[in-house]
Amino acid sequence: MAPIAFFPFPFAAIPSVGCAFTSRRGGVSEPPHDTANLSFEVGDEPDAVRQNRRLLHDRLGLTGWCECRQVHGDVIHFDPAPAAPEAEPVLEGDGLATATPGIGLVIKTADCQPLLLAHNSGRYVAALHVGWRGNRINFPGTGVARFCAHYGLSPVDIHASRGPSLGPAAAQFVNFDTDFGPGFEPYHDPASRTVDLWRLTRDQLLAAGIPAHQIFGMNQCTVSHEDTFFSYRKACASPIKATGRQAGVIWIKG
Repeated sequence: MAPIAFFPFPFAAIPSVGCAFTSRRGGVSEPPHDTANLSFEVGDEPDAVRQNRRLLHDRLGLTGWCECRQVHGDVIHFDPAPAAPEAEPVLEGDGLATATPGIGLVIKTADCQPLLLAHNSGRYVAALHVGWRGNRINFPGTGVARFCAHYGLSPVDIHASRGPSLGPAAAQFVNFDTDFGPGFEPYHDPASRTVDLWRLTRDQLLAAGIPAHQIFGMNQCTVSHEDTFFSYRKACASPIKATGRQAGVIWIKG
């Protein structure tokens, strides 16, 4: 049983906040969810998922686990009650925020963007699940606004980190006009029919008031690095059409 491999992505200015993006390596899941799948919702053997989640929970030193049944919307749950990592999610939504130390906010992805937010005091954190539908409804921007409004914060004091996700060269949308609609043309390349979702998210965060030097991105494309990350698009192009989910996790250190 190998540990779940992850990429730490700490905010240098906020040492009291932990931030990690997992890979598909480590864990116990069998193909096509091999091997570090963290989601109960993709057809994997539940006992394998429980083992993988417990491995990650304990390795990160968390005291609790919070996640959603993600639905590509903009609902945020503030200060949700933590659960054991072996428990299946019950909340429906795409955002989480907490002021309680030790609780890991978990966003599951396999091409979508895990977007992690922290206040420079280190006392408040949030996690957003941003697929292209989330970009279309400006969830990065509205998520920052609601995070700040709930805790009485200013966006100039927020730091943001985007994890591995669908890169600009791989984000092809053959139905761009109907998928996105007017206003997104600056991010669309008609020749390749791709959309730069990374730049779109950055611009939405900037428009929300986060300073440019406090916006970070782990520019690893999940489609292009299928040996390291799960990719839903890559799986759909294969005969199996199934894969696992990695996670972005943020927490306030105890």
